[in-house]
Amino acid sequence: MPELPEVQALVDFLAERTDGLAITKVELASFSVLKTFDPPPQALEGSPIDGVSRHGKFLDIDADGVHLIFHLARAGWLRWSEQLPTTVVRPGKSPIALRVRLSDGSGFDLTEAGTKKSLAAYIVRDPREVPGVSRLGPDPLADDFTREEFGRLLEGRRMQIKGLLRDQEVIAGVGNAYSDEILHVAKVSPFAIAGSLPVEVVDRLYAALRDTLSGAVRTASGKPAAELKDAKRAGMRVHGRTGQTCPECGDVVREVSFHDTSLQYCATCQTGGKPLADRRMSKLLK
Repeated sequence: MPELPEVQALVDFLAERTDGLAITKVELASFSVLKTFDPPPQALEGSPIDGVSRHGKFLDIDADGVHLIFHLARAGWLRWSEQLPTTVVRPGKSPIALRVRLSDGSGFDLTEAGTKKSLAAYIVRDPREVPGVSRLGPDPLADDFTREEFGRLLEGRRMQIKGLLRDQEVIAGVGNAYSDEILHVAKVSPFAIAGSLPVEVVDRLYAALRDTLSGAVRTASGKPAAELKDAKRAGMRVHGRTGQTCPECGDVVREVSFHDTSLQYCATCQTGGKPLADRRMSKLLK
């Protein structure tokens, strides 16, 4: 799943390549991907692209006041073409869910692999009409996202810090992969209770949050959409590296598996050397 750094890179990529262009056609290959009906896709056609931006993990293309907003979810992606095929995309014939044609013949497809369909697109006049956007918490890379604000978000919360970092209504843009990375850099257990963290740990966590995400944004910046997934994987310290060596201390990277996801961590760096129990109601082994 693309998270804040990759989504920001896609925003920059699209902003550069759509500058001065207009949308000429929007083709739906999966009718379920479009979650709105007014305005219709035809409202985008013929409209110049005024800008591309991000709301958490949502991408927003503003075409003369009508916004095409999409969330790539777990298995979605954006596939760019300098010259799109002239054939009309057909429902059910490929992973393509939606195609956007631009005035110079270029454009992009939104694709989704697998059978679990979560890719979502919205056509709205105001981004706040998208429920997921309207509920977003603050952006962790915003200039006004201070250590004090971060501390206030944690106060009194009886939830595990891993879950809090992933909660889009608390902090926008962080998912499973970067929450693992942030916690490893900060040397914090994924199951530590957010509201019980000492001040010095909150300091470390805030610094790790900002530094990890800003570093990943720099790494992803300027890369074509097709290269972003590999760049993300290559930059991971612990996420997706179960059984490999921790780059910080040399211990083995461990995993906790859940029914539909998993997390990775280093016991030496994060849990005082104690492995976490690999079950859904995980806690430190006695």
